[in-house]
Amino acid sequence: MALQVARRLFTVDEYQQMVESGILHEDDRVELIAGEILQMAPIGSRHAGCVNRLNYYFVGPTAGQAIVHIQNPIRLSRYTEPEPDLALLRFRPDFYAAGHPEPQDVLLVVEVADSSVGFDRDTKMPLYARAGIVEAWMVHLPESRIEVHRQPTPTGYREVTQYIRGTRLSPLAFPALVLAVDDMLG
Repeated sequence: MALQVARRLFTVDEYQQMVESGILHEDDRVELIAGEILQMAPIGSRHAGCVNRLNYYFVGPTAGQAIVHIQNPIRLSRYTEPEPDLALLRFRPDFYAAGHPEPQDVLLVVEVADSSVGFDRDTKMPLYARAGIVEAWMVHLPESRIEVHRQPTPTGYREVTQYIRGTRLSPLAFPALVLAVDDMLG
């Protein structure tokens, strides 16, 4: 007789209780993805520099209209609370102190992928699409390009466009904000 192992999935509330009780710490590099607590890859210098550049290019032009949310949680569902590298959120006067943002608060989510390309593309992008986040970017550092995912469906994004060096792009929420891929990649 084969032994069947049952998985015990955690809810976002249980995950938060683990932080409050000291089982997990705020500085632990973990995310709750589909009920599982996953260790995140360490952040390398190239990755950190890219996140800093993105922050630099988004903060000024969106001031007062959006909140630039850096490596902080977004509650996608009862079982999923990732920490994308950057998200543009609808402006709220409390700056989300009353609770983590949810999908309807997210204007754009950005994942910077160096060693995590497969996980970001195959796991996180479909999660963002299922949650109804209208636009998600994956900055693909190894190939020096940005994948722009739009038109979410329950099975993934219907539209995926590649932007390479020498091209420009704009987030849907801020069409007048034209960003050069070269500037974002460094």
